[in-house]
Amino acid sequence: MKHYLSIITAFAAMLLLQVSCYDLRFGDAFLGEHPESSGATLDTMFSSTSNADRVLTKAYSYLPYGLPTGKDNGHAYDKLGLNILESISDLNYSRRNNPSDGPVNLYYNGTYGSNIGSDYRGTEAYRFGEENEYSAIRYAWIYIENADRVPDLSSMDRQRKVAEAKMVIAIAYSELLRYMGGVPLLKHSIDPNEDMTFPRATFSETVDYIVQLLDEAAPYLNWKNDGTENGRMTKAGALGLKLRILLWAASPTFNSDTPWHPEADEYTCYGNYDVERWKRAMDAGEAFFTELDANGRYQLTQASEATHKGYRAAFRSAYYDRGGTEVLISTRRGYNSDILDNFLTEAKYSGPTLNYVNMFSWDDGTDFPEDFDWENPSRQPFYDADGNPTREPRLYETCAVPGDTWRDGSVAPVYTNHPSYTVGTGFFQMKFILNQDSDREGKPVQWPYLRLPEVMLSYAEAINEYNGGPDATAYEQINAVRNRVGLPDLQAGLGQKEFREALLRERALELGYEEVRWFDLVRWGRSEDFTKKLYGLQVTGVGGTTTNPVSYTFIRTELATRNWATYWDTKWYLAAFPQTEVDKDYGIVQNPGW
Repeated sequence: MKHYLSIITAFAAMLLLQVSCYDLRFGDAFLGEHPESSGATLDTMFSSTSNADRVLTKAYSYLPYGLPTGKDNGHAYDKLGLNILESISDLNYSRRNNPSDGPVNLYYNGTYGSNIGSDYRGTEAYRFGEENEYSAIRYAWIYIENADRVPDLSSMDRQRKVAEAKMVIAIAYSELLRYMGGVPLLKHSIDPNEDMTFPRATFSETVDYIVQLLDEAAPYLNWKNDGTENGRMTKAGALGLKLRILLWAASPTFNSDTPWHPEADEYTCYGNYDVERWKRAMDAGEAFFTELDANGRYQLTQASEATHKGYRAAFRSAYYDRGGTEVLISTRRGYNSDILDNFLTEAKYSGPTLNYVNMFSWDDGTDFPEDFDWENPSRQPFYDADGNPTREPRLYETCAVPGDTWRDGSVAPVYTNHPSYTVGTGFFQMKFILNQDSDREGKPVQWPYLRLPEVMLSYAEAINEYNGGPDATAYEQINAVRNRVGLPDLQAGLGQKEFREALLRERALELGYEEVRWFDLVRWGRSEDFTKKLYGLQVTGVGGTTTNPVSYTFIRTELATRNWATYWDTKWYLAAFPQTEVDKDYGIVQNPGW
């Protein structure tokens, strides 16, 4: 039992065992927060398919979920308190300053590090050893190692469910990789009588192990699951996740002859550049679309009518509705319609930056001008005099802009003379929150962990980087995403860099608030986007009533400067291992700069 007591905190969610693995006990709540508190033995738990399925379901329950829900059923606290990951990117800005608010208390002021005080512990974007990933890994391995005990489970179903468990493990390690780099790789359930030494795997080893799990799982998974099986892992999800991971590994931060940080090592990058890593990603994308051509069923959700309203509805359904044709990996937190109540009530204390809003084009697809004169606009930036939207549909589904209907049916209180105004950016997040015009209000939402548009844009990116520029297939992928919301094709004849910039912007517009932007900035080493000035709008209602103005005036304002603007360090690309974990000497090597 060497080091067992010293690392129990780091792997608390996984290493709760006090007895032999095969004497594992489950509580009366049947795999509740402390499943080993007694009840049935493993033999009992795997005595039937229905019992064994609960073990697998528990593994699923620990998968990452991007919207704040508060602590529930033993899950870790939400990242950044009740905030969202975009709040530490250039897309969103938070003004909430409660002790649980990580953006203001740890990131904007630059005080985040490997020694977090007790007041802010758990409000980081990621805290190794106290997140859910090792719990997911633990339950998945318990299922894999005991599935052959289930007497009423057919060989085909057993192979499929074991493959699902491997997918759960792959997703868990994918999250660990993106936040931490290489991590300890646990390739079986842990017996406390083992030597409790868990050396950190290299970046390369972690990438390869995730890919190995996905390759092992994919052949036994259904291409797509419908009905009561919806939400289970699929082959489409496995192939799509493989592309995400290989794209991450091929990106310049990790695939370069120039270290991304002076202390970068084999645990946090490859240490050299190899163009073949882009080819691996490109080949993964080609494999996905070959299977899609053969099997169909996944496609972009299309508008029922070629109108602004129709395009908005299609885009909303694509990411929000369960059982659609676009979400490849969906994670859930139950069916309680109030699961996001804390987030919804706090959303007005943060909002999209003007930088983000300005990325969205005019409704005809032409770029919104960087030098737009907000105080003397030549054209209304959001709605014309007749109330018609002047910008592309995704803006209004992603951000509540001045003049929008808010979720309670009122005009969004983003202007200074509204009775309920709170100082903000001039915008609210609309995505996942929705407005009263939506028939989805109050319904349980899935987390679209991986959507088809991300796969399409990732494939286009890999092609562009490997070939030194875009080809017809790369254009086809990005244009399909744009056309779905009524935008014209991207300008033809772009060079590699120009296409890359257009593609990264398209990812921000299509996948905003889906935890894509932060990782895009990291993997491309976009220091300029971490250090640039962020802006908001000071909006004033004119005419009408204070709750229903006729028009608005605008003044561009600079948001409070983040520490990064002056004291930027690339160490922020990966999270710090808590120093308490490093000090326990079970195999953790600290990340660069921390």
